[in-house]
Amino acid sequence: MTHFSNPLRRIWADGRTAVNGWLAVPSVLSAEAMAVAGWNALTVDMQHGTADYSDLLSLLPVIEKSGTTPLVRVPWVDEPAIMRALDAGALGLIAPMIETVADAERFVSACRYPPEGNRSFGPVRARLAWGPDYPSRANEEIVTLAMIETKSAVESLEEILKVPGLTGVYIGPADLGSAFGFGPGFDRQEPEMLELIEHIRRTAAAANLVCCLHCGSASYARGAAERGMNMVTISSDARFIEAGATETVSAFFGDNPR
Repeated sequence: MTHFSNPLRRIWADGRTAVNGWLAVPSVLSAEAMAVAGWNALTVDMQHGTADYSDLLSLLPVIEKSGTTPLVRVPWVDEPAIMRALDAGALGLIAPMIETVADAERFVSACRYPPEGNRSFGPVRARLAWGPDYPSRANEEIVTLAMIETKSAVESLEEILKVPGLTGVYIGPADLGSAFGFGPGFDRQEPEMLELIEHIRRTAAAANLVCCLHCGSASYARGAAERGMNMVTISSDARFIEAGATETVSAFFGDNPR
């Protein structure tokens, strides 16, 4: 029998960079359209996206069917939300606004069954999705990514990276840029922000943990991958729809008034 394993971890074990898609829209159709594009992972955003728990039960099977690794960004470091997302079948979680070691410890503990954590047992859908050995392998296979997006997080980075069971960090450039006085935005070009992002990546690499970055364009993401990022996220379904619609309408009207 084939043991349950996380495809995203296999990509990293092979030394490759994963490309992650982002689902802000809780639509099965748009999730399926995204999934067939060939992403290595797809993240359902429950923080700034519009999905709730019931949406996970529809979206995660679509992602799984495509062979893509299903991830969820939970709304906050909130144990019930973390455990329910895992029980629904997510193979990895991204936790926003991790600022301290205590935040990271709470996050990881909620993702891991005892004695390594305090995750309550009840993988109601995860067991169906990933097989009978899910409970025995979940602690080893679930990916835990702490978002680094504040000054406090940067100051505590080395200690956060020492938290047992943490897979790595996920850089949120919009909030990080705001925290350091540059305003929100992706694809940072400010020398100070580029240096800060590289500092986070190097520090994670020195701790043998992964580093991930949210990007706005494929070209920027490719550059980040070439510089050693372990996973790059490119835009989101909502932004793709907006950009495609804008381009199409503009092409139709051209210089003519609407």
